[in-house]
Amino acid sequence: MRVKICGITKLEQGQAIAQMGATALGFICVPTSPRYITAEKIRNIVVQLPKNIDKIGVFVNPEIDFLSEIIIQTQLTGIQLHGDESPEFCHQLRQSIPDNIEIIKAFRIKSPQDLTRVNSYENYVETLLLDAYHPDKLGGTGQTLDWKILKDFHPTCPWFLAGGLTPENITVSIQQFIIESSHKFCGIDLSSGVEIAPGYKDLIKVKKLFNSLAQLRVKV
Repeated sequence: MRVKICGITKLEQGQAIAQMGATALGFICVPTSPRYITAEKIRNIVVQLPKNIDKIGVFVNPEIDFLSEIIIQTQLTGIQLHGDESPEFCHQLRQSIPDNIEIIKAFRIKSPQDLTRVNSYENYVETLLLDAYHPDKLGGTGQTLDWKILKDFHPTCPWFLAGGLTPENITVSIQQFIIESSHKFCGIDLSSGVEIAPGYKDLIKVKKLFNSLAQLRVKV
């Protein structure tokens, strides 16, 4: 199972979290976000991380040329789209960037009807990410996604669960999506649930997260 910790802004925290067992680290490339980090700082962190860690940049409604440039500048291994990007945009992006760069499309889920839109992206991205809906914020809100909505969610490609996950509630979510029924579920994405403040991770909470996963005998 993949474990992605998003909103990394500090090298030493990224290195510590990677050592604890995270399989992916996320960097917020949205200037209006309190977790925003520049391309130069991302590269400084990325080049000092283990090679086997996925390095994901999070963007909102970006230009394709901009993404192509950022990939070169930062050495990111993946792009997460967290805005209103269309399936057509994702298709064009896939044609414009190297094949080994993962494309993750994030969705804010409020009702079962929102999941219908998700299906139209499956042929154009490698991975989906389901986050909690917030009327004003695109992510990192700490609000929990209503997991009952996902009961009949059967995508054809892998997907991450996000939205208000914490070391305390992760046991319930993992049991629901891995032990009870996988439905292509591939991992979890946490940000505010393991923070002291936006962009400043609580390493004690991160350690607690991995302890909880170990007790469930989930292979990370």
